[in-house]
Amino acid sequence: MIPESRLSRLQPNRRAVLATALAAGLGPLGFRPGHATPVEPRRIVAAGGVVTEILYALGAQDRIVGVDATSLHPASALTDKPNVGYVRALSPEGVLSLAPDLVIAIDGAGPPDALRLVAEAGVRVARISEDTSPNGVTTRIRTIGRLVSKVEAAEALAGRVEQDFAVLERERPAVEGRKRVLFVLSLQNGRAMVGGRGSSADAIIGYAGAVNAADRVEGYKPLTDEGIIEAAPDVVLMMERGNHAVAAEQVFGQAAFAATPAARARALVTMDGLYLLGFGPRTPAAARDLMVAVYGRPRPAGAAP
Repeated sequence: MIPESRLSRLQPNRRAVLATALAAGLGPLGFRPGHATPVEPRRIVAAGGVVTEILYALGAQDRIVGVDATSLHPASALTDKPNVGYVRALSPEGVLSLAPDLVIAIDGAGPPDALRLVAEAGVRVARISEDTSPNGVTTRIRTIGRLVSKVEAAEALAGRVEQDFAVLERERPAVEGRKRVLFVLSLQNGRAMVGGRGSSADAIIGYAGAVNAADRVEGYKPLTDEGIIEAAPDVVLMMERGNHAVAAEQVFGQAAFAATPAARARALVTMDGLYLLGFGPRTPAAARDLMVAVYGRPRPAGAAP
């Protein structure tokens, strides 16, 4: 239960929403008094596009009462379900107004105070790892399956994803050479924000059998013009924004990019952001599509050159 002193410090509208949620009779983290385990969730808020994608893949979409703005797959999610805002800027009032009994949120969801208030209102909040390893992807599927009592469906889905990763691993050595790929998150004021070592972009580039051209920086960082030239990417990779893809002229028209091997080949690859960096069930397919875009269609594993 939220202490009275904490309630008194909240804004009046927030205090009213939390009081209403508490009146539903839920204890901390979604437990009902007298029950040793959480009740099966029937009203779920998904905070993270990958969470929504997995819930739909498991057939639990009818229990979703709200999604965040990054829930772009399937496309119907944002049209059929209320939008609770951007995953890193959630409103506790918006979440609680949907009367959820479970919020499933990726680790980066927030702000932390918002989810803390949701939990203090008696709603169970489950955090999901954003581990980008193959095991991280399948563990995420299985974890969500357990949370929503879809264990069998989750096991079947995770098994298929494991097989897809195995096929990808067999195909990867068939690519010719190791091209350098630079992931550009954004171009603002002539400065490129790139995905460096340890980023989700770094992981997907590796799965596609390529080398991250920005491996000298950590995480997502701005890169100077000199850094871009020194990175010498063979391919520039960017996300599509909705149905809008950045044009090659916009990228390679900038002096730093014009001096790269990628510019000479006009090698710009754009892909849907959630597909590319969501690290859900479609990740092996996304990595293979990126492999094909970078290298052309790989030979079957074991085939003669």
